[in-house]
Amino acid sequence: MLNQARPVFRRFVTEIDHLPAARVFVGLAIPGLMLVAAGRTDLLIYAVFGSFTGMYGFAEAPRQRLAHQCEAAVMLVGAVGAGILLGRLHAPPAVLVAAVAVFAAAASPVTDRLGLRPEGPFFGIFAFGAIAMVADNQRHPVAALLVCAGTAILCVAVGYLESARRVRRGTATDVPSRCPPHRRGIDSTIQAGRYALAIALSGGIGLLLDVAHANWAMAGAAVPLAAATSRDRLTRGMHRVIGTFLGLLVATPLLIPGQPSPAVLGLAIIALLYPTELFMAHHYALALGFFTPLIMAMTELADPTDPFTMLTERGLDTVIGVAVGSAVALLIRDPAPHTVVMGPYPDKAPAEHAREIARARHPVAAARDGN
Repeated sequence: MLNQARPVFRRFVTEIDHLPAARVFVGLAIPGLMLVAAGRTDLLIYAVFGSFTGMYGFAEAPRQRLAHQCEAAVMLVGAVGAGILLGRLHAPPAVLVAAVAVFAAAASPVTDRLGLRPEGPFFGIFAFGAIAMVADNQRHPVAALLVCAGTAILCVAVGYLESARRVRRGTATDVPSRCPPHRRGIDSTIQAGRYALAIALSGGIGLLLDVAHANWAMAGAAVPLAAATSRDRLTRGMHRVIGTFLGLLVATPLLIPGQPSPAVLGLAIIALLYPTELFMAHHYALALGFFTPLIMAMTELADPTDPFTMLTERGLDTVIGVAVGSAVALLIRDPAPHTVVMGPYPDKAPAEHAREIARARHPVAAARDGN
């Protein structure tokens, strides 16, 4: 029994690469701890969105990672800047939903052409909507944008330095220096239409319930669309719902009992980013168990509200968004022949590629599994 379980455990270990998670964690920990020490935990949400830059280029050659992380930084900082602008202008909720839908439609073909991985404009969509919801409460919008941009630049630097170190030591993984576009031509156009329709419908339903529901519903609608096939999109949506509710259970003791101090919540946010990235590539639902309380906590610091109401509403918003996104994915099919190239997550082929990279970094465990 133990002998049978050992290869499974080793395979699980080799699938989890701590280096990408460490890169993302360091990129947030440095500015995050500075903000906590300065008593400006309200700015943590901007640092978190900037730190998502480090999630790009998961298993890519050094030059390709540098290019993709720079491109991702532009998208994320631009989305945060647009969110700040709409929030400060007190844009009507319907304008916000329309703006996010337009952003999604424009960003989708760009991310396809650039071959960004993680695939799609999800993090940009999420950043745009979330910041627009809280920017009105931010007293120093320019400082907030600088925090986001500075964190993104730091993440690019951390990724480059780690790649350079591996090259000097001769341990860099042999991966292609160029990544093909995810989608081309009509495929890319159809995908952009899916994003625009799903965001508009889910955001509209959220507005019918209450303006606070719109952003989380829009984010939920974008998640299933990142997968390659209709079946994978349904699976992705199911993982989103399961992982979100798991994360809400984790967030409940963090937010509700006695309202923890901002410093405690700030430290929790920094700590939660590591397991989020650690499991994101291969265990998406589990990763959301850490990602959801992270988002809940940073939103609470930026725009305090009743935690119980926020937790219950976010569960409903996720179901609405995933249902809309899945329905749009099923109704708007890909044309034949299929020309989609995906990676590195949430799809199977890139996951296999990442697994090969993990085996290269853990040759002893891989050799034992082969026996």
